[in-house]
Amino acid sequence: MMKLKFSTLLLVALVLTSFLIPATIAGSEFCDSKCNFRCSKAGRQDRCLKYCGICCAECHCVPSGTSGNKDECPCYRDKKNSKGGPKCP
Repeated sequence: MMKLKFSTLLLVALVLTSFLIPATIAGSEFCDSKCNFRCSKAGRQDRCLKYCGICCAECHCVPSGTSGNKDECPCYRDKKNSKGGPKCP
């Protein structure tokens, strides 16, 4: 009885994982490509990519262009750093 429950739980976990991993990879590729373009003209590219990636992962969007256009993504626009300034580049 215990082996059956464990086997069933393991099978469910494997099925759920097979659905979640591709979505995570696709999300990462989306953020990487959008942030690479967004930060392409930034003076501190490493910092821009870091914060853009964080904001993209949380908001699931990145404004178009290399700057501005933040109204396209209100979540991205409204994120603030600890000093109250904009968090997302």
